[in-house]
Amino acid sequence: MINCEKASTICNKKQYKEATFLEQIQLGFHLLYCKTCAAFSKKNKKLTILCDKANLHNLSEQEKEKMKVTIEHNS
Repeated sequence: MINCEKASTICNKKQYKEATFLEQIQLGFHLLYCKTCAAFSKKNKKLTILCDKANLHNLSEQEKEKMKVTIEHNS
């Protein structure tokens, strides 16, 4: 069995589709008996759905670098 810290890590990985099949199985068993982690997982799932609906995206590496240069230049 996994502990709550490991469960939250897997839950976050699952949100970004980075959790392995084994991790997802471990998380599923943990959520059966841990109501706190089950609630966290449920909220995480809602957050993922809301982010998908908002059509959010990450900055490209070029955009990140440009922002970094701008911040350094203005500091």
